[in-house]
Parts: sequence; structure tokens; C-alpha cells
Amino acid sequence: MSAATLVIRPVAAADFPQWLPLWTGHNTFYKRVLADEITQATWQRFFDPAEPVHALVAEDNGQLLGLVHYLFHRATAMIEYNCYLADLFTNAAAAARVSGRP
Repeated sequence: MSAATLVIRPVAAADFPQWLPLWTGHNTFYKRVLADEITQATWQRFFDPAEPVHALVAEDNGQLLGLVHYLFHRATAMIEYNCYLADLFTNAAAAARVSGRP
């Protein structure tokens, strides 16, 4: 993987089969077991313009390596929106490639 082939982009509906193992890995890391209905609702929120939840994925040559989920919300201490980083995860193989470890 080189920086030239790594792409960060919004998640697309066709990404679900590759996003799901990343999402599962993220939840496993945090020792969470979520009902399928929560996963499905989370996925649908990314594509609902009325929802403040967004998702980006890291992709290298068609393979998803990581995800980030974030949302914008109002705060009481400022006028501007805040950006809250909800989830951040990369698969172990991608993390090893970036760190240079096997």
C-alpha cells in the first residue's frame, strides 16, 4: 500500500459486505455485541440525509481497510457545530502494513 493508492471516501451502499467485518471488528475490540437490528439501523443512517451520522472508509485497490463514523451536533458553549468522532477502526493487516510490523 502506498499513499498514492489509499483513498478516503464516503461509504457507498455497495460497501456493506466489506464494511460489516470492519464494524464487527470494531465492536469486538470494545467487547460489544450488538443486535443485527442495531447494525442495520446504523448502516441505513449513513444514507439518510435527515440523519447527522456520516461514514468514511479507507480503501486500497478496492479493499476496505478502515472506517470512521462521525456526526455533527450543536453544543451549548458555541454557535458552530461540533464534530463528534463516534467510531474509528482499521483491520489488523492494514494497521501492520502502516506500522511496518508483520
